Amino acid sequence: MNTLDARRALGAFLRTHRERMPHQTAGAIPQPRRRRTPGLRREELAASCGVSLTWITWLEQGRDVSPSPRALARLADALRLASAERAYLFELAGKRDPDPLPNEEDLPAPVLALPGRMIIPAYLLDGSWTARSWNHGAASLFAGWLDGDHDRNLMRFIFRSPAAPRLIADWDERARRVAAEFRADFSRNLRDPAMQGLVEELSQIPVFRSLWEEQAVLAREGGERRFNNPSRRFHQSSFILSAPPNIKLVTLTPLDV
Repeated sequence: MNTLDARRALGAFLRTHRERMPHQTAGAIPQPRRRRTPGLRREELAASCGVSLTWITWLEQGRDVSPSPRALARLADALRLASAERAYLFELAGKRDPDPLPNEEDLPAPVLALPGRMIIPAYLLDGSWTARSWNHGAASLFAGWLDGDHDRNLMRFIFRSPAAPRLIADWDERARRVAAEFRADFSRNLRDPAMQGLVEELSQIPVFRSLWEEQAVLAREGGERRFNNPSRRFHQSSFILSAPPNIKLVTLTPLDV
């Protein structure tokens, strides 16, 4: 979608959702008894967001307006947009949502139970690449990470644990790719203090700092994964859960059977 089409789509989206809003939610301007305009008027929405009527009008008309992320956030709140609608609003505007990410601390029990229902090694990663649940196969495979009493963050395991280079057959290549994959997730979660703190911590490690400074960005993809002691090969697949956000289900299918 080019810039002009995105502005027009943004205007149509805002206008439609404004007209769907019950006018009683505005509360900022006295309401006449009879209304010809469905939903909120532009001036009512502008007042509830603390912006000018001209700004709202130009946005809806698809003009070349550059709204700030904070103004868009107020607009999303005033229109009571659901999470998917809010994400669509910021995508059309080409801005990053400034509000905190949803809390991932309490994952639903059915989600946490997913790895345990699989007969192949499987685990769940949250937005900061910390394992939230895993099955026996994954714990047996990832010695030094998912077995025993260890830090469950995958990035710390790969770059801090001496067990990682011994376990991962092509550690140098995998470390380079993992750093690039993590940057892709990091770029989508710049407002997450946990991600920022993790990068600052790992940047104290020379090999990570060198890879991070390469500025490489890669999508997380599946493919063959090789492990040592004993030598084993797997096909890794990663699945993004629809809810909650930022949760990945990672599975490893044995190739040596």
